[in-house]
Amino acid sequence: MAPREVLFLLGRGGVILWSDASTSPVALPDSRARWEKIWELRDQLEEIAHSHPHGPLAFSNEDETTMLALTSALGRTLRFSVIAPEGMVVRDGDRTLCADAEPWWTELLRLASGMHAKASEISRKEV
Repeated sequence: MAPREVLFLLGRGGVILWSDASTSPVALPDSRARWEKIWELRDQLEEIAHSHPHGPLAFSNEDETTMLALTSALGRTLRFSVIAPEGMVVRDGDRTLCADAEPWWTELLRLASGMHAKASEISRKEV
């Protein structure tokens, strides 16, 4: 599978509520269906995660403006995360940090994105 950006809408306990994917490894074009699903699931929604199959392990400028728009529209702060080949970065409120431990669904997001396992996971499996 060719690499592509994938998005998960997540609820309590990391339940995957909905997913969306692009055909590009570097962009997830805006989608009316995605915005409608976010609004429909707003009471259950706790986190929005998406992949950067080729990196970077950071939020893009477009991610930043989207997070601001979502926070404004929903009237509350969500947790946002980016999953890249080398790890996971999380925006939780006003804090941005690299995750030491990753939730169970990150493996699915990497698989759906056409990414390889994290280098640390590969090393662990080869030992």
